[in-house]
Amino acid sequence: MLCCVRTHPFQSGRGPLSPGSRAGLGAAFALLALVSAVECVDGRGANYTALLIVAPFLAAALASWQVVLGVGAVAIVLGAGFALAEQVGSLSAAVAVAGIALGTVLAAATAAVRQRHGERIAELSKLATVAQQAVLRPLGPQVGSLAVAARYISSTSTAEIGGDLYEALDTPYGVRMIIGDVRGKGLEAVRLASIVLGSYRHVAYERADLRAVVADLDRAVARSVGDEDFVTAALVEERGGTLTIVNCGHPAPLLLRRGAVIALEPPAPAPPLGFMPAVRSRVERLEPGDRLLLFTDGLGEARREGEFFPTTCRAWRLLGHGTVADGLASLEAALVEWVHGRLDDDIALVLMEYTGARTGGSAAVPSWEVGTTEG
Repeated sequence: MLCCVRTHPFQSGRGPLSPGSRAGLGAAFALLALVSAVECVDGRGANYTALLIVAPFLAAALASWQVVLGVGAVAIVLGAGFALAEQVGSLSAAVAVAGIALGTVLAAATAAVRQRHGERIAELSKLATVAQQAVLRPLGPQVGSLAVAARYISSTSTAEIGGDLYEALDTPYGVRMIIGDVRGKGLEAVRLASIVLGSYRHVAYERADLRAVVADLDRAVARSVGDEDFVTAALVEERGGTLTIVNCGHPAPLLLRRGAVIALEPPAPAPPLGFMPAVRSRVERLEPGDRLLLFTDGLGEARREGEFFPTTCRAWRLLGHGTVADGLASLEAALVEWVHGRLDDDIALVLMEYTGARTGGSAAVPSWEVGTTEG
């Protein structure tokens, strides 16, 4: 059973200061030092003491409320010290110090609200990530006659997660895979991705023709989204060394064969799922050792200083060695280095290698699958 514990916004631990708190603390104390220096040099009375109230608010922009209170306490001590040292009237000194104290309380409250809001956003992002990980099941290392590996690379420019999806199933009609990308981000994108994958995991065992699978997925998407929402997808089937691909507005898979990299473009373009795509299949004959890369558009959009990552040019050198998992690790490392660690969109990658036709026929429908299988 899961439970949620509500914490008070002013509850804290004794851990080390966060980078934001250190930055806020440094900026606030720099201001306190500057005001103190000007006050000492002026020497004509406490003319600048009121400026000390700015320090807690400056700290509140970045630091925790505890740090803000500490900065405010220092500002109050400095204000009182200058007032006493320069013999300012008791009433004006009291008003100045009281103003700093009141400003400190307001700044601490502001910091607490900001801190709590940030923690709430981080919690929601974490929950969304957990939901996404529950939707995307691990693939491989072997699915039928294919060695398979998958990788999900999260973007760093936004806290929202994307709706990239993938799956590989060993069905009576051969090994079937899907990779797709839901329009939009966040929990709504994860929800739609789960609908697509749930439908695919069912109909992939029932429909003999990939085009029928596409039709079923299109209806599932159309029932679940608005008029402007859609899902791009590429569906792949390997059966006895024959590769069949249907593409619904998705980046074309890359075939790696004996040092060459071939983009397997569809015979005719088709719209994404949700727009009633009329797809045509592309059929290729596989050779043992052939590799196929499926990816979402985040890979094609990765760039630095306006220059896109050269996926096709570098695909064989990065993906043609070691295991398929090794290949994806090399691609991810090269990609992250290219963009200097700053990706604008999530990326889903699936790499498969054809190891040769298997014997013993296709896999049976799993016991948990409901429905009948068409011949």
